Amino acid sequence: MFNTSISLETLNSMSKGTMIEHLDIEFTEIQSGFLKAKMPVDHRTIQPMGLLHGGASVVLAETLGSVAVVLAVKDPLKETGVGVEINANHLKSARSGFVIGTCVPLRIGRTIHVYEIKIHDEDENLICASRLTVAIIAVR
Repeated sequence: MFNTSISLETLNSMSKGTMIEHLDIEFTEIQSGFLKAKMPVDHRTIQPMGLLHGGASVVLAETLGSVAVVLAVKDPLKETGVGVEINANHLKSARSGFVIGTCVPLRIGRTIHVYEIKIHDEDENLICASRLTVAIIAVR
């Protein structure tokens, strides 16, 4: 499903100067059926009560799903994806360490992709369950 010839180094270098770099999201694993990234729970990603901000979880989820599109389309120079809808269920809090997101495709169609992104803490507790729907469009 996913093009695994793109290296983690390449994915991580593409994050320079973006929100991905600002939140210190790091891609950690690419396999044919999934993509993983981690994000610190620190001053950049917490809300005033000291808990992981739900918006930061959504950024991690959308980042994983958006990169998954690049790894899934036949020719990334001719087609790309644009987000249509994202949802997130925040199931448990996190206060420190890292959260790890795993993105798996639910459907890779010609015009629509749907990805499930589960975010766990380092103890494997499910923090957030998200789903991203992406429309596939021609690159202009």
